[in-house]
Amino acid sequence: MKPLPPAFRDTVRDRLRARAAASGLDGLLILAPGNLAYATGWMFSVNERPMGLWLPVAGDPVLMVPHLELENALSVAGVTVATYPEFPGDVPPVLWMLGQTRARRIGVDALEARLLTAAQQIAQIDLTDHVLPERAVKHPAELDLIREAARYADMVLTRLLAAGGDIIGAGGTELDLMADATGHARAALAARHGAAFQGTKMGITASVHSGPRAALPHGTVLARRPQKGEPIIAGIGCSLGGYHAESGVTLVYGDITSEQARVMAAMDAANAATVDALTRRLPCSAVNEAALAPIRAAGFGDAIRHRIGHGMGVEGHEAPWLSPGDATPAAPGMVFSCEPGIYRPELDGWRCIETLIVTDTGCETASRFQSDHPAHTRIIPA
Repeated sequence: MKPLPPAFRDTVRDRLRARAAASGLDGLLILAPGNLAYATGWMFSVNERPMGLWLPVAGDPVLMVPHLELENALSVAGVTVATYPEFPGDVPPVLWMLGQTRARRIGVDALEARLLTAAQQIAQIDLTDHVLPERAVKHPAELDLIREAARYADMVLTRLLAAGGDIIGAGGTELDLMADATGHARAALAARHGAAFQGTKMGITASVHSGPRAALPHGTVLARRPQKGEPIIAGIGCSLGGYHAESGVTLVYGDITSEQARVMAAMDAANAATVDALTRRLPCSAVNEAALAPIRAAGFGDAIRHRIGHGMGVEGHEAPWLSPGDATPAAPGMVFSCEPGIYRPELDGWRCIETLIVTDTGCETASRFQSDHPAHTRIIPA
């Protein structure tokens, strides 16, 4: 397995040119970091200095960057490079970029409101994001990277389940559990793919929360030792070649009670409902409703704190969103997280995560930990 080749980005830019032409534009100024990475393959450091790609309908693409990024930008295949001195500069860099295009009708995917009036004096601005619809539907080579990333996210959970009991028994904490499991998978990822994927975005992120603190959907991992009978939420993200996948589960330290089994059954039902709704190609907002229905039916509606999921690709969170307000129909090639969660403040919290790929015939589960470890086996022995 190798990073996506420059030829892939060439086809991406050709599709974007076609979108721009169909909208009557002279070209696209691509500023959003995820869009820029998608259109160039450049895994750059996002900071306050704007970077953009001018993609004319006819002509060569121009990568526009601060001067300190010149050498890095010159390594990007298929583009020419133009630089500005520094940020914030006498002329705001984005306005400089617009002027450099010498175009009359420009699509801009992300523009600060304070720059809009000045930008409109340079060109006719279309504030439609023409890149996101292309990003939403992944191509086979992108899906291969996502599947492989999901495999290493699963590896973290497999290690946590296998080694967690010994670590906690020796006095280990959430921090120790996370360090051991992520270190194990990160070493395996580097051994298998490190040489081929040097210079790309590759890595593992994780969170581990236990007991009452698991009721916080986003919390800080602490030097807290899980107690017998408590749930332990582990959420894992992995990136390979700039593409993201997730896997997550709630394990129990010790025996699972009947009430805990009821919670886990509701979450498994939400997973199944998500797969069914995506298979039926429902709009994203309808997928969210279908997925949360089993949790509500089980009596846990008041414990829902977030949508069922989100898109994944060059960013860990990206459109489309499995959430109210997104009417995008599910389509083959789209990749989503499925994250049913039940959070009961001062008591406990539960969340599981799967990476789902919509296919021509149904829905593929790329992250396999939950499928390979049914709810009654998700026990860290005490």
